[in-house]
Amino acid sequence: MSYAAIILTGGKGERLGGVDKAALSYRDATLLDHVLSVVDDAEQIIVVGPEKDVPNVIWAREDPPGGGPLAGLAAGLAHVTADRVAVLAVDQPGITRDTIARLRATGRNAVLKDDRTQWLIGFWNVAELRGVLPEDPRDLPLRKTLGLLNPVEVSALPGEARDVDTPADLDTLHSG
Repeated sequence: MSYAAIILTGGKGERLGGVDKAALSYRDATLLDHVLSVVDDAEQIIVVGPEKDVPNVIWAREDPPGGGPLAGLAAGLAHVTADRVAVLAVDQPGITRDTIARLRATGRNAVLKDDRTQWLIGFWNVAELRGVLPEDPRDLPLRKTLGLLNPVEVSALPGEARDVDTPADLDTLHSG
């Protein structure tokens, strides 16, 4: 079964001093390169955020920029033609192809769960996702909208759900 992927990269990185998380170095590449490699089997890859010189992806941007992850999801979803979609944040260095495979294998809407639900590591039915999106998604909480779909929670493996939000996260990323 084919699927699409939406990668959200438009965050402001405020707790990291405003850095572009997509461009952060990770294992001789960038965080964006890493996430792209995890979904390289997707029939469509939509990256939502400031456009970069990256081939074979569709670029999208919420209008106006900075409207939050739900607005970014809506902007990316406008380009999806597949029935199922992986939705990921760019700052997730712990995810792997196996993460996506485990989410897909549920056959349902699914999110990764460690000590908390990871709403930006999920796999969704596109029609159902479109059905719960508010008309104006700007600055609305992603978790409340996605929670309406009652996703199955897939247990995260150690380190799989970590993200890069703070200088300490960045130090851990570079030392790992």
